[in-house]
Amino acid sequence: MAERTETRRPVNIDKDLLAILCCPDTKQDVSLAEEALIAKLNGAVSDGQLKNRANKLITEPLDGGLIRADRKILYPIREDIPVMLIEEGIPLEGII
Repeated sequence: MAERTETRRPVNIDKDLLAILCCPDTKQDVSLAEEALIAKLNGAVSDGQLKNRANKLITEPLDGGLIRADRKILYPIREDIPVMLIEEGIPLEGII
């Protein structure tokens, strides 16, 4: 597993794009996740304990995330691109 050594920069998502995005499963609104949550999730990635909805281990740190309105699923953001695939969603139960 390759470790990223560069400093994380703030996620840059266009406000118009963010306004039209929704959860592909439930169609709930999504919003940018707080830095504290991303840091907590990246800690779980480092510990090899974070899995997505497809039950696949996440090995790369998250740049950011879009959290569903009910705060149960987070969709990762990689290189300023939201990954809005149902199976890529990260269940947050027991994390927040």
